[in-house]
Amino acid sequence: MTAEQDGTAAEPGVLELGLPDPVRDPSLPARVRIHEVGARDGLQNESGLVPVEVKAEFIARLAAAGLRTVEATSFVHPKWVPQLADAEELMPRLSGLAGRYPGLRLPVLVPNERGLDRALAHGAAEVAVFASATETFARRNLNRSADEAMAMFRPVVARATAAGVPVRGYLSMCFGDPWEGPVPAAQVIGHGLRLLEMGCAELSLGDTIGTATPGQVTALLTGFAEAGVPMDRLAVHFHDTYGQALANTLAALRCGVTVVDASAGGLGGCPYAKSATGNLATEDLVWMLHGLGIDTGVDLAALAATSGWMAGQLGRPSQSRTVRALLGPSA
Repeated sequence: MTAEQDGTAAEPGVLELGLPDPVRDPSLPARVRIHEVGARDGLQNESGLVPVEVKAEFIARLAAAGLRTVEATSFVHPKWVPQLADAEELMPRLSGLAGRYPGLRLPVLVPNERGLDRALAHGAAEVAVFASATETFARRNLNRSADEAMAMFRPVVARATAAGVPVRGYLSMCFGDPWEGPVPAAQVIGHGLRLLEMGCAELSLGDTIGTATPGQVTALLTGFAEAGVPMDRLAVHFHDTYGQALANTLAALRCGVTVVDASAGGLGGCPYAKSATGNLATEDLVWMLHGLGIDTGVDLAALAATSGWMAGQLGRPSQSRTVRALLGPSA
């Protein structure tokens, strides 16, 4: 018997009730741009291969939900990231999205000049490079020293910038390294400044194994500010290994950061750091931001439905608490 049949009214959905109830904090940014990484950083950590048509639909659904920066794929050699070996097949499937969703950005990751050549040949309008704040992770992730990696990225950034293609710099292991332990802020700032000085338009600071706490985040961002880096050049990228991702995000917002990386459904980790668990779930981030009265442009219901759909494609429940709350524990 349904609720209508037994004379009782169905309970309205939480979003229909107007929850979360926004309470604006004027000390925080009025708008935050979410840099969605689920289709790239999320899916690259899957043990199985996701069909290219599923990836294309995932990205299209994310754009339809209001996300305007969706990192699409990576032009890394298939030997290193086989889950993204279909980049050249995926890109043509995305060619019409920008026309349907004005302002949509679909950056791709490139490791070197060869990767840049492939990305440009397939119409990439934005690219990203990925460096490490620690020596051990640079060698494990890039098979070269941190200095050698920077030397490799310099011509990539120069060529892309000359072609009118903005470059984002990722910096991993900004707070803790599974082999080296705590990472000094001065060391992170030094590597970050090198990426910015070579021409990266934006620098994303990564808590790759999720060990950061709000005090560390505030101290590192204060250090960048004291080094002359404006907050609008920085983004933050938190993993939720120890449940600190939202607290760390709030600390970053209080410092003036307005770009936050997140992954739909909490997909992801890091294939080269086994202690890294999923990224901050985009839905959990949106719930918090909307509760703070911060504009994201994202339709939370549509986003949660997308993550629920993707969880079904992967054959397991979503890692996002918000998705499970909205769609049920099996979503």
